[in-house]
Amino acid sequence: MTDQLQALAFTGDNSSYGYRMVSGRWFSGPGEIVVSTPFLTATHTKVGDTVVLTSHGKQLTVRIVGEAFNPENRGRQVLTDLGTLRAAEPQLRPDTYNIVLKPGTDKGAYIEALNTALASTATGTLSQAIAEAAETEIEPFIVIINALTGLLTLLLITVAALGVLNMVVLETRERVHDLGVHKALGMTPKQTTAMVISSVVVTGLIGGVIGAPVGVILQRMTVTDMGHTAGFNLPASVLDIYSTAELVLFGVGGLAIAVLGSLLPAGWAARTRTATALRTE
Repeated sequence: MTDQLQALAFTGDNSSYGYRMVSGRWFSGPGEIVVSTPFLTATHTKVGDTVVLTSHGKQLTVRIVGEAFNPENRGRQVLTDLGTLRAAEPQLRPDTYNIVLKPGTDKGAYIEALNTALASTATGTLSQAIAEAAETEIEPFIVIINALTGLLTLLLITVAALGVLNMVVLETRERVHDLGVHKALGMTPKQTTAMVISSVVVTGLIGGVIGAPVGVILQRMTVTDMGHTAGFNLPASVLDIYSTAELVLFGVGGLAIAVLGSLLPAGWAARTRTATALRTE
């Protein structure tokens, strides 16, 4: 690989600095790097391999210890310890400092006090350092995936509801004569509506119990393929997004979709006149 790469060096022990790992681990010292999928693809390497980087005319032999989801510079950015790059640039110094506040700390007051302290240390030859709150940015790539997944979910819910509607309409029309008999014996419109809706309850529950785990599997496969299309392997935090409570809610959602799809034919059955239903064969 002959293209230029961006290198981002860190100091300190602040875990993985918010990067989401796909495989391997975060670097623990000089000579180790963390890269993303496009780098591994372009260099035909994998986690655990050794590569040689050239910085300021000096070759640096480093080992790939982890793969992170990092779309910066089209995924061709190397993350490493500051000591790795100091072998080629001995005078290299940090220019940005990340500060993690203790729980309960007033962020605004802390930033104001820190900026006041920094202003008092500024000199004529050095520009004043500025402290500001870090903004949590969501990668556009993840936004696109979430939007497409949400759209696909809405389409599937609509198709499922229309499928239930079609099934209940056909079933109700086939049983319209029996419905007329029940009405002749005194069944009220509310009881008719309840009868039609209750006919899909078991189907809805079974659909929810089966559909929830199958849907999660399909969701993982779909989102994973979308990531591969863009050239990235996605971390577990992007794929495993559903909690147990949400999966139970999805299971109940099968029942809700079934009931929703049966409301229209249930209303039609309740409004059907007894004489009309009895004349229907």
